[in-house]
Amino acid sequence: MRIAVAGGTGAVGTMAVAEARARGHEVRVLSRAAGVDLTGPEPLDLVGTEVVVDVLSANVRSAADAIEFFTRTTGALLDAERRSGVGHHVALSIVGIDRAPYDYYAGKLAQEQAVVASGVPWTLLRATQFHEFAEQMLTRARFGPLQLAPRMRTQPVAAHEVAARLVDLAEQPPAGRVPDLAGPREEWLPRMVRACARARGRRMPIPAVSLPGPFGRAMRDGSLLAGPEAVRGAETFDAWLARTRG
Repeated sequence: MRIAVAGGTGAVGTMAVAEARARGHEVRVLSRAAGVDLTGPEPLDLVGTEVVVDVLSANVRSAADAIEFFTRTTGALLDAERRSGVGHHVALSIVGIDRAPYDYYAGKLAQEQAVVASGVPWTLLRATQFHEFAEQMLTRARFGPLQLAPRMRTQPVAAHEVAARLVDLAEQPPAGRVPDLAGPREEWLPRMVRACARARGRRMPIPAVSLPGPFGRAMRDGSLLAGPEAVRGAETFDAWLARTRG
């Protein structure tokens, strides 16, 4: 099967590319690092491609920026798919984005809406945060000299399991919105951040803080957790941390 992976040089994209190739598929990487700019003026040629897997991501500063990025890149992919006769678009999204007001989530919702309305047969998978989310907090959740840990209930999942699930879905017919994918158990983000800091050799106090506003409440009240119908991954956060410690 010929599969194109949009965002194929990112964290989960790299894993999806490797997984698809390991299964014998022909994979084309769509990313700036691979010479493909979905925000540029040149139309994308996807002739011969059977499935597009979209795992694009971006650092954005506002809801408007997020909506513009995902609308533009997803639109470019979908336009190329219609022109080239691609029969399946697989998109990765995030659990709870319709229950928590957040700038990045506004972009992901716009992306989902574009896919659903496109006329291209589609599959949509929502996943929870990756285990790497705790490590990201070590660089993002800082206030001056203080390292902080936002209070959040989460069900972190292994990125390689998300990648494998995306390839599974690419190998199957379009299925619309499929069950969410979450980690095997609920975790408390401050514990994860502290454990990650210790594993990386960093010794400092990491107080837990409650973020203000509706999004902060959503982080704490379980709005970002998957429901009972979700598919569960196998690797726990502690197992991931032990595997990546070195």
